[in-house]
Amino acid sequence: MLELMVVLGIVCVLGAMAAVIMPSAVSTSKSDSAMTRVVSTLRTAREQAISQRRNIQVVFNAPNQIVVSRVEVPSGTTTTIATVWLESGMRFVLSAGVPDTPDAFGNAAATSFGSATSIAFTSEGQLIDQHGDLVNGSVFLGRYNDATSARAVTIFGPTALIRQWRWSGGQWTS
Repeated sequence: MLELMVVLGIVCVLGAMAAVIMPSAVSTSKSDSAMTRVVSTLRTAREQAISQRRNIQVVFNAPNQIVVSRVEVPSGTTTTIATVWLESGMRFVLSAGVPDTPDAFGNAAATSFGSATSIAFTSEGQLIDQHGDLVNGSVFLGRYNDATSARAVTIFGPTALIRQWRWSGGQWTS
């Protein structure tokens, strides 16, 4: 009987620990999942631009939608290839008190690409603005009033290098 009580005590303690830790782990997992979805969408758009030899435009629509379109030649019209939504309450948002990423591409807005009004991947694998100039940028994700969910994705225009960032509460980590 004593052994049974000890085992039950251990199970209760472990269950209580899991109940405390689980919500934080689930929240972190959902935030990472949204960031991975953005990165995957951007990488796929770049690969399609290279393989189709066409510019692929990417539009970030608030609060949580990404539209990927092929720019047709010679008309310049666009054909939507994919529409992606962020789930679990994640959206494009700047979290209060969270600074720009170490890449320092800007955080004037949740989707910050300098003065660019539109961005596209080229057939050479670069990221350009509406004038055809190379552009760097950052996409900030999170849930309102939850700095622990802050994530960022940065894109270096000349090579379209995509980096993922997580806010640890005091600094960005990649």
